[in-house]
Amino acid sequence: MSMAVSQTWYMTQRQLMVFVRQPAFAVITLIQPVIWLFLFGSLFRKVVELGGFGTTSYLDYLVPGVVVMSALSSNMWAGMTTLDEIQRGTLNRFLTTPVSRAALMNGNVVNNGLVTAFQSVVIVLLGLLGGADYPGGIAGVAVLVLASVLLGTVFGALSNALGMLVRERESIIGINTFLLLPLTFLSSAFMAPSQMPSWMRHVADFNPLNWAMVAGRSALSADPDWGVVLGRGGALLGLAVVAVWLSIRTFRSYQRSV
Repeated sequence: MSMAVSQTWYMTQRQLMVFVRQPAFAVITLIQPVIWLFLFGSLFRKVVELGGFGTTSYLDYLVPGVVVMSALSSNMWAGMTTLDEIQRGTLNRFLTTPVSRAALMNGNVVNNGLVTAFQSVVIVLLGLLGGADYPGGIAGVAVLVLASVLLGTVFGALSNALGMLVRERESIIGINTFLLLPLTFLSSAFMAPSQMPSWMRHVADFNPLNWAMVAGRSALSADPDWGVVLGRGGALLGLAVVAVWLSIRTFRSYQRSV
């Protein structure tokens, strides 16, 4: 187990070097969240007058949604990295080494988790500079960041599995494009649940994206409902474990095919 962990960290460092050597990439990935945060925050600022948002500032409500949406959109493309390594032959060369097969897959997932945590903290700080208030303090922010990392792990691992299965860029792009907007709008990202149609509220109850938002918003509130936080967080953790297991199983299937 200790060997697998150390090898996973080595594979993670290998991918982190790409991120460190291309700082412009970090800036580019934050452009869209900043647009969501300040453009939508300004456009819909009066929507809180409808009630049900739990705050008088729409920016307070929007920040957790943007953090979670950013985690989703960035991690859904993890499979592209896996596909690149397959097409370059890098992954096959690693198969000739004694490195743990789980480490080969999980290094990408851990790397994306660390990048997601960094992006989440930056978005929270930008929201703070824009006038957002976080009554839950540092503990609430930590829960929000952890929820976004767990959600990213779910979709990052599933994206890796998808890359192993389809091995075509067009298929990954098509599936991700199809899923991103429905998952976003079938959640409480922009609108309070009480203002959503009843059928959308019921669908949102089963949406992992919404689990992360509910956990994050509750933890950031002045009076957190820790039962809700632990319930949604536990569901995300369980789903993340299943997604990582599925990713590893898919990799072993790929290994047998080469």
